Amino acid sequence: MTHFNELFGTRRIMVILRGMSPERTVELATLAWDAGVELLEVPIGKPEQVASLAAAVAAGAERGKLVGAGTVISSDQVRGAAQAGARYTVAPGFDATLAVASRAAGMPHLPGVATATEVQQALGVGCDWVKVFPATALGPAWFRAISGPFPDLNLVATGGVSVTTAPDYLSAGARVVALGSALSDPAQVGGLTALVAQYDHTTR
Repeated sequence: MTHFNELFGTRRIMVILRGMSPERTVELATLAWDAGVELLEVPIGKPEQVASLAAAVAAGAERGKLVGAGTVISSDQVRGAAQAGARYTVAPGFDATLAVASRAAGMPHLPGVATATEVQQALGVGCDWVKVFPATALGPAWFRAISGPFPDLNLVATGGVSVTTAPDYLSAGARVVALGSALSDPAQVGGLTALVAQYDHTTR
């Protein structure tokens, strides 16, 4: 199983494509990849969304891009993610059984956390990458504070982060920021390209 350190590397910008048809998901995924984004998540909180994940995985395979499955909160969804070809799973909260199930299926798991207790629990089951959700409710100051007792923790800021506010979270200690509306808002697309150019250290 590949670790997040290798999957994410020095990439710092993720795009989340939620609740769209397979066709629209591939359309926006292509737009993201063309903008230089390497990290893509497709949530599968509803059964019909697995088809969108599978479509993004297939499109990504043609370009050498990896896709993760988001909103994974059950073992059935872990299986659905694996069958669709996802390379990792993401959850809104912490559940140790999901981390174990995802690893058993060959996918690292990114649990959601919002407290120091949840961070300790995640680290206790080997998750040194965590999704901080909802990031905007917690604010950049939370990222700075949590990095004190957990300096080796890798934080992914998710929930309400925009192209405009992303630098605040990256400066506060987030390793990755996840953007959910940057591609559906034409006003943010240009900013997304500039954000990737500034923060993503990849060869494109």
